[in-house]
Amino acid sequence: MTAFDRLHPSLQHHIVNSLGWRELRALQEKAIEPIHDGRHCLLLAPTAGGKTEAAIFPLLSRMLTEDWRGLTVLYVCPIRALLNNLEERLSYYAGLVGRSCGLWHGDVGQAMKSRILAEPPDILLTTPESLEALLVSKRTDKPYFFGSAKAVVVDEIHSFAGDDRGWHLVAVLDRVVRLAGHPLQRIGLSATVGNPEDLLNWLVAGSGKDGDVIASPPSTPSVADVTIDYVGNIENAAMVLKLLYAGEKRLVFCDSRARTEELAALLRAEAVPTFVSHSSLSVEERLDAERAFREGRDCVIVATSTLELGIDVGDLDYVVQIDAPTTVASFLQRLGRTGRRSGTKRNCLFLATSSESLLQAAALVELWRDGYVEPIRPPDLPYHVFAQQLLAMLLQHGAIAENRILAELGGLVKAARMDQKVCTAVIQHMLEAHLIASDSGLALIGDQTERLYGAKHYIALLSVFDSPPLFTVYWGPKEIGAVHPISFHTGSKSGPVILSLAGRSWQVGNIDWNRGTAQVAPAGELGKSRWLGESRPLSSRLSQAIRTVLLGTELRPWWSKRAKEQIASERENATAVAREATVVEIDRSLERSVWWTFAGLNANFELAASWPGSSRFDNLSVTLEGQYRVDAIQTWMRDRSPIDQSHFDSLLRPKFHECLPDNALEEMLRQRIWDGEAVEAARCSPILFRDVR
Repeated sequence: MTAFDRLHPSLQHHIVNSLGWRELRALQEKAIEPIHDGRHCLLLAPTAGGKTEAAIFPLLSRMLTEDWRGLTVLYVCPIRALLNNLEERLSYYAGLVGRSCGLWHGDVGQAMKSRILAEPPDILLTTPESLEALLVSKRTDKPYFFGSAKAVVVDEIHSFAGDDRGWHLVAVLDRVVRLAGHPLQRIGLSATVGNPEDLLNWLVAGSGKDGDVIASPPSTPSVADVTIDYVGNIENAAMVLKLLYAGEKRLVFCDSRARTEELAALLRAEAVPTFVSHSSLSVEERLDAERAFREGRDCVIVATSTLELGIDVGDLDYVVQIDAPTTVASFLQRLGRTGRRSGTKRNCLFLATSSESLLQAAALVELWRDGYVEPIRPPDLPYHVFAQQLLAMLLQHGAIAENRILAELGGLVKAARMDQKVCTAVIQHMLEAHLIASDSGLALIGDQTERLYGAKHYIALLSVFDSPPLFTVYWGPKEIGAVHPISFHTGSKSGPVILSLAGRSWQVGNIDWNRGTAQVAPAGELGKSRWLGESRPLSSRLSQAIRTVLLGTELRPWWSKRAKEQIASERENATAVAREATVVEIDRSLERSVWWTFAGLNANFELAASWPGSSRFDNLSVTLEGQYRVDAIQTWMRDRSPIDQSHFDSLLRPKFHECLPDNALEEMLRQRIWDGEAVEAARCSPILFRDVR
């Protein structure tokens, strides 16, 4: 008996006859038995590796074999665009065997939501925030709606587990389990990660069962065509894209929305058919762009990381990366968008617009070729998520017995290994701050919570992240997208404001500051838009790999001639590196010393925060302001000075931080930025002092 034979006969028939599949992929075959047996699973495969079918086919088979009724499968994705993309395919699979699939997120109309609430589908595609909305809504008959839940599929699980949305998801699923009255089978889908067993353990924490990691056969770097080129600026990158791969479909990744818009505008000015996709475009604009690109041939779509996540844009010929992503995992996601057609190879061309991004790209590819992928580390001590969940549960139930709060949130507390004494202190702080109120032993929503989060039916409570204040941009009645208000402030006071949005230029007309909207009209000259909060820190591993590239002598065959020349020049002039030591450059004329640690952003924060004077830091270095003797710097390094507490004020406060007492917030931030191994390696390394003249 094969694994395929375990599937329900009706599903077998449709896989062979309706889908016309002669065989399943290796991952899909391997997933059938454990999923059919109800085991938790983590399915690993590159983009377009068949993970969705590997999870859904055995679950559809269980529905038929075990006669599941009602809403039995939750399918959770990180972004709406991916949900929209999956809905047609999953609805088709479910419909083949007489089952249904529904879609629930913020863009779904109220009429459809009412139908779903009245008659739940067998499979519901949604986000953690929309699940939260369902749980707190008075319109939801929660025992009826969630009482039949049997399994949850978490797509792109690595994008959840690496930040607080993952803890939010863990807590929300725990509340669904309480409504269902039994554990949920948990199935995670992910691209390659460096620590799959840890990721699986995170997914199943508190379920009482272990699970299986099931991976597709690994591919090697030799089967991918990767090239690194140096172009010097974004204008040259646009010209290369115009001339290279003409007649082909090209997906170009940029790591900020502003750079995406800038490149798209330059390409359109060169008459290159160009489309744009990023999170600040309207749904209509995004879908139109992705559809047009999917149906086109000689064209480019310029995108941020939103198109990493498996969204179908058709068969691609080439992936191009402007500069470099910050992780190998992200690079693998992008590389995996190509090589799907028989006889084609995965490929990626890096176009570096600066020396720094060239070195980062070279280092990233070295790590990839060595087989390294970053481990996924859930953020430590999510006390603010504990507070958010307490408020959300009060909104859901109206009141909770104070002595039951820790028990109700026990799943999150245990999974995140939070200290119960600290959690108790958080509850007490929320009482004292009137975020929650006490009445005869019952906890209720406090008046401060109503003031802070009560607007628009407590919509701010549904998410663990703050959304930046964006202005919606309209051309007449048509929504184009959204920009940060700083986009409306030009360098001079004369002349109109020209935005770039959806790859086109727009002259700003009327701005309604109260409603957060702007009316625009098409413009002829190039515009510019800005958004905040898009930079990401480099890890110590990648930062050290940059140092290794600078210290090397090899000229790699995957570097273009221009890249080889630029890297050779950077090596020749690299005063910041030495073979057996880290370098401190002392500039007496500017009264500062720069310690080139190559330790990564988190470690450099800790080092800078322990310096008794004024300091700055970035991914690769720590700058000590002022005139200091060499022995003073050496003493500071030896003494292992603790972090000055005031430096924590410079860290970004998470949403719901006002719910936490100062010591809990400080401990959480300390644990999250801590990179003790990199700090110790920097402090223990020999130091070479160089005078800069």
